[in-house]
Amino acid sequence: MGMTLVEKIISHKLSHEVYAGEFVTIPVDWIIAQDGTAPLAIRQFNKLNVGRIFNPKRIIFFIDHAAPSPRKELSNEHQLIRNFARKFGILLHDVGDGIIHQVFVERYVSPGDIVVGADSHTCTAGALCAFAAGFGSTDTAVAMAFGKVWIKVPETIEVVVQGKLPKGVYSKDVALALIAKLGANGAVYKAIEFRGDTISQLSMDSRFTLTNMAVECGAKTALIEVDNVCRRYLKDHKRDFKGDFKADPDAIYSSRVYIDAENLEPLIALPHRVDNVKPVTEVEGIEINQAFVGTCTNGRLEDLLIVASILKKGRVKDGVRLLVAPASRDIYLRALSMGIIEIIVKAGGIVLPPGCGPCVGVHLGVLGDGEVCISTQNRNFKGRMGNPNSEIYLASPATVAASAIKGKITDPREVL
Repeated sequence: MGMTLVEKIISHKLSHEVYAGEFVTIPVDWIIAQDGTAPLAIRQFNKLNVGRIFNPKRIIFFIDHAAPSPRKELSNEHQLIRNFARKFGILLHDVGDGIIHQVFVERYVSPGDIVVGADSHTCTAGALCAFAAGFGSTDTAVAMAFGKVWIKVPETIEVVVQGKLPKGVYSKDVALALIAKLGANGAVYKAIEFRGDTISQLSMDSRFTLTNMAVECGAKTALIEVDNVCRRYLKDHKRDFKGDFKADPDAIYSSRVYIDAENLEPLIALPHRVDNVKPVTEVEGIEINQAFVGTCTNGRLEDLLIVASILKKGRVKDGVRLLVAPASRDIYLRALSMGIIEIIVKAGGIVLPPGCGPCVGVHLGVLGDGEVCISTQNRNFKGRMGNPNSEIYLASPATVAASAIKGKITDPREVL
């Protein structure tokens, strides 16, 4: 019987065939956690009373959500993480290194890896054909101690995207189109496989956006098979990998979804649900107070290039705050050397340190009562950016940048 990518990867790890619906205990290659979840996992680990870590070189902590810390309570949590990492020799990416999911794909994960992440957007790494998924604090603690995790092999939804993306349409729009089709609960505890000629034409930066957003329709993980784009990325980042993983032609999928890329237009998710998706043209003209470009969804170099190309055409509108946060230190340095940061700052933008920034509503851009923000992040739940009395619209970097210079929600095709 044919296998999906998830079935292939887990079967390879266990050295015997497994299929969707089976319960298995699998060894893990990586365990990752950030400053919002690592303290929970550490405390759960201490309750296990095992006193040892299975392999400190395979566990990575990141301080990225409240980085630098805005409050003493969070600073104390950071101390807990640093002390625990030091005690056990665990890898630690401290303040300024960047967002967990970006640094992880830049430096560590490879095709075929099994990744336990104490963060729901761990599925980002699936663009490199890894089984990468979010787990709770207890599962993460057990994995830290024993190097294994117990899961049900998920069924897979095949998502086929065909056609050339029109001007002004990007992978964020494809992700929003999929979420609109499936709904917020349409893929609960399922994997998503992206394929089609549109996907094969996308850069890795764009692919990471797709797999990152998969959890917003409930998916456990999302994957894209290894191809030349993936191989080139791994080579550029000096990474070896275990080999190609491709789904079998006769693999069994729970369902198939087709997206006609050529007929897509710029999309936007309205408050307060990610699946509340409309064409930008239907909501144009809504005045904004803040625009944010960044996060694990759209804080990569490709995204900053798009923003800079639009900001060359005009300054940020008076009364609007444009916040830009590179997703990693490497992206920040490359953006600096390419002149992207200078363009953003001269146009009236504010550059934040590499990290999650306003997305988690802790600091660096908390909204005031009644304020409206258009953002490239992945979630627009009530209170997500720190104030339940504000509104968040989700869109592509192009739509966010265009809106920043117009002072209102704007179709990016007007300025491109």
